[in-house]
Amino acid sequence: MPEHLRALVVILVLATLFFAFAQRFAIAIAKIEDFKFRRNLWFALTLAAFLASDFWLYLAIATPLLIYANRRESNPPALYFFILFVLPEATIQIPGMGLINFFFELTHARVLALLLLLPAFFVLRKQSDTLSFGRTAPDKALATYLLLTAILYFREESMTNSLRQIFYLFIDVFLPYFVISRWLKNLQVFRDAVLSMVLAIMLIAPFAMFEFTKGWILYSALIAKLDLGGGMTGYLARDGILRALVTAGQPIALGYLMVVGIGFYLFMQRSIKQNFSRRLGMALLVGGLVAPLSRGPWIGSLILLIIFIATGRYAMHRLMILALAAVLILPLVSILPGGERVINLLPFIGSTEKGNVDYREQLITNSMIVIDRNPWFGSNEFLDTPEMQAMRQGQGIIDIVNTYISVILEKGWIGLGIFVFIFILTLTGIYRAMRSLPDKGSEEYLLGQTLLATQISILVMIFTVSSITVIPIVYWSVAGLGVAYAQMISRNTI
Repeated sequence: MPEHLRALVVILVLATLFFAFAQRFAIAIAKIEDFKFRRNLWFALTLAAFLASDFWLYLAIATPLLIYANRRESNPPALYFFILFVLPEATIQIPGMGLINFFFELTHARVLALLLLLPAFFVLRKQSDTLSFGRTAPDKALATYLLLTAILYFREESMTNSLRQIFYLFIDVFLPYFVISRWLKNLQVFRDAVLSMVLAIMLIAPFAMFEFTKGWILYSALIAKLDLGGGMTGYLARDGILRALVTAGQPIALGYLMVVGIGFYLFMQRSIKQNFSRRLGMALLVGGLVAPLSRGPWIGSLILLIIFIATGRYAMHRLMILALAAVLILPLVSILPGGERVINLLPFIGSTEKGNVDYREQLITNSMIVIDRNPWFGSNEFLDTPEMQAMRQGQGIIDIVNTYISVILEKGWIGLGIFVFIFILTLTGIYRAMRSLPDKGSEEYLLGQTLLATQISILVMIFTVSSITVIPIVYWSVAGLGVAYAQMISRNTI
């Protein structure tokens, strides 16, 4: 049996078991018919991808399915989240038919944006109660960032490539942000969307643990079969252990997803009445966080817990318990069989692959030299500089493992300032909305806690990774959730 079909069997078995478990608490939050329809769509898209002979046949099957699903769906962001991680973010070029080299690169997320979010965008524009883009402070900052980025794209020698990049800005950044920030107008719709995000991430956790324990990347054969480019790093190991990828395509991107899933699960778990189910759900996410062996997300998860606890009730007491637990657990782990190996994998105190830390430090040092040459608006030729060429790794790539450094190299200090300001304004809106709530134990306040903690943990994690695969899709989506939350609380408290 071909490898991709053997992988399909494993995926279907694990997914069937997961959905049987998830249905128990999903129906307490969402309508059972919505859950079953989205679940069936997930299976249909997965089967289509693995059984199709090429990507274009898959797209021919998936397009009518997605159009039909969108027509019956009452919450497009929830549907978008639920199937966002069905396939890796690998690319394929739409041929230019002799007119140009190619029109644009298509990915799974872009298919969803065009078939789910774009129709929702036009629906929102027709609704009288839709807040116009530009009315909120994060909107203004994002509009400025998009405009600056679009203008800087015209430094490219090719006009067609500049226009192509502007199109990507629209479908990759603006559409998710706008549709999510405008569609979610009440708590029930919010619950449904957050549940879908949690389920989508939690679903790939058992896949990650399978890859970690069996040493087999489940989706690599599929990418080769569909003749897709990028999207997967292939087999990577740390201390002799395979680092899981699943559909995130990169170990650190998978860990990043798990942190986001844990953040939103802290909100959803209140609705799960069975203690066993609630603990099993968190255990799946923690297992998914461990499987990629990525230390940046481990730090992000700690930041998430600290912020979540600090903004809740009995903050000092709970923070002291967390600190005490950390102090007690580390010595205990060190004396267990294999404990020294675990300690070596930990950030800051471990000794495994310290070269990665040195590389990141050298990247910042060399980047500052390059940045000083074009400090205000960056350059599109920064990779050609001697300092960046010195960062070329054994695989032949220059890995800009820091989103902030990447932004400043391309768009300068002004671009970085605007980029960061978008998220500062989003966080400010969330915090003010939380402060306006009289009941700190309410579900609305808990939602604000999770959004605040998750957004801050994202901003920490992207310091250790560039905006690859699903990473920017998620942080723009979470920013949209933050804006939607602030508007929802504002409407309810006026």
